[in-house]
Amino acid sequence: MATATGTKPLTVAEFCAELEISRSTFYDWRAKHRAPKCFTLPNGSLRIRRADYERWLASLEDAA
Repeated sequence: MATATGTKPLTVAEFCAELEISRSTFYDWRAKHRAPKCFTLPNGSLRIRRADYERWLASLEDAA
């Protein structure tokens, strides 16, 4: 599935692999509203738009 910009959204596994974190860490961050914005597919799977991921990373940099 590609977005309008042609970039495929990240799966939770891809997000975790990029940041070298566990899935449980991702879900902990998500529960605390510290993870990037996600959307849910009809089958229940979560995806993270690359733009939202990049924006989230930039916000961490600004906060440091």
